Amino acid sequence: MTENYPTVYTISTCPACARLKKEWTEQGKPFVERQVDKSQAFLDEALTHGDAVPMVVYPDGKVEVGYPGMFG
Repeated sequence: MTENYPTVYTISTCPACARLKKEWTEQGKPFVERQVDKSQAFLDEALTHGDAVPMVVYPDGKVEVGYPGMFG
């Protein structure tokens, strides 16, 4: 059931988002992707947690913004 997976908020042209998705997919880590540039509802939802992508919201409510190394 997808409610037990982290939700990853992304933008389709974001290199850091692509790296995170690629890494997690290669690791077999399940997640639900929500592209905020494709859905106003997803954007509104994401903005309740933060204002940068990639953003991961875990089932327990923990929020992580960014991706390791995305600024370096």
